[in-house]
Amino acid sequence: MNIVLLSGGSGKRLWPLSNDIRSKQFIKIFKTADGYESMVQRVYRQITEVDKNASVTIATSKTQVSSIHNQLGEAVGVCVEPCRRDTFPAIALATAYLHDVKGVGLEEPVVVCPVDPYVDNDYFEALKKLSGLAAEGAANLSLMGIEPTYPSEKYGYIIPETADPVSRVKTFKEKPGAATAQEYIRQGALWNGGVFAYKLRYVLERAHELIDFADYRDLYAKYEGLKKISFDYAVVEKEPNIQVMRFAGQWKDMGTWNTLTEAMADASIGKAILNENCDNVHVLNELDVPVLCMGLKDVVVSASAEGILVSDKEESSRIKPYVDAIDQQIMFAEKSWGSFRVLDVEDESLTIKVTLQPGHGMNYHSHNRRDEVWTVISGTGRTIVDGVERPVRAGDVIKMQAGSRHTIFAETELKVIEVQLGKEISVQDKQKYPLER
Repeated sequence: MNIVLLSGGSGKRLWPLSNDIRSKQFIKIFKTADGYESMVQRVYRQITEVDKNASVTIATSKTQVSSIHNQLGEAVGVCVEPCRRDTFPAIALATAYLHDVKGVGLEEPVVVCPVDPYVDNDYFEALKKLSGLAAEGAANLSLMGIEPTYPSEKYGYIIPETADPVSRVKTFKEKPGAATAQEYIRQGALWNGGVFAYKLRYVLERAHELIDFADYRDLYAKYEGLKKISFDYAVVEKEPNIQVMRFAGQWKDMGTWNTLTEAMADASIGKAILNENCDNVHVLNELDVPVLCMGLKDVVVSASAEGILVSDKEESSRIKPYVDAIDQQIMFAEKSWGSFRVLDVEDESLTIKVTLQPGHGMNYHSHNRRDEVWTVISGTGRTIVDGVERPVRAGDVIKMQAGSRHTIFAETELKVIEVQLGKEISVQDKQKYPLER
């Protein structure tokens, strides 16, 4: 099964645990035997459990690539969007990537779905069936329609011609009001969960009809100038030869704090105390300080280096305009080599805690407008500063003047306090170099 996972979103609705780099799919909230996993880790695990030979490609923006490799490893396929251009350009680019880079044949089926549904393994069994329908070629597009459990105003609706497990599509409806949604359900309508399958040739041909490009590399180069348009508008609603397969299993969209907390196995993650008078209260705390809740009802509390949210659960869905008004630098991010957390911000200094995973290291780089000091607080590794290599361990201090080339590698998990000193501290002040060994 060739499956493309669409990984987008800016993370505004799950602030303060999410941001432009760490979108909701990377927040670790789902309990496992060994700790917690994120949405993307859960979905990837489920896919490989259902189909160990599945070829997974994640279509995403440049800002999310490091988080994907941090959580899933380097083996997963990633199709990088140079910038955000909605779902049709993203799917066109991913389809060209599958054909031109991964060598997927024109007649092979491809399944596209969001990276963040909360589902059981039967969902991915259904995706295999959907892939089979696409391979049969009875329709140009095969959709998965979710059996609705209530008249939702959040989703578009697919109205099939019949009540059969697989049916031709009669029409599509935009997100309705509650009364209209109830009428759609009476007509046998299904939620549009953004899941569909096709033969690779079909979408590649539609892409060439709407975009002037030669191949994947050419499309990538022209991507920034493409029109922003959804796959539904560009392709689905214009395709007459389309069918839908019903899915009645568990399916939840974890798009708000209210829905996300419904999937939590425990009332709290991190340091939290809830007294006996709390009812339907959930706490997610990434700070190394305790959160105490007393007598609260229907409340979510979330705390991170980005900020603190205390909200009625229903009100939490209205968070976006308030977060849009917050102007703050990224305080936490996962990278392919580990993670960093900002500890302190001053006018002419920035203090960060860096954690490097064993066997990983930073790029060899320099900064023109700031000095840096690394203090190793745990683990072992090695540094290279202006070509000179030395081993490091807890207690060692390494100083880098502006302009010096430097990197650090971890042999074991390595934790470092990095202090940046300068009048102009900026993420843009970084020059990368090849490391000559």
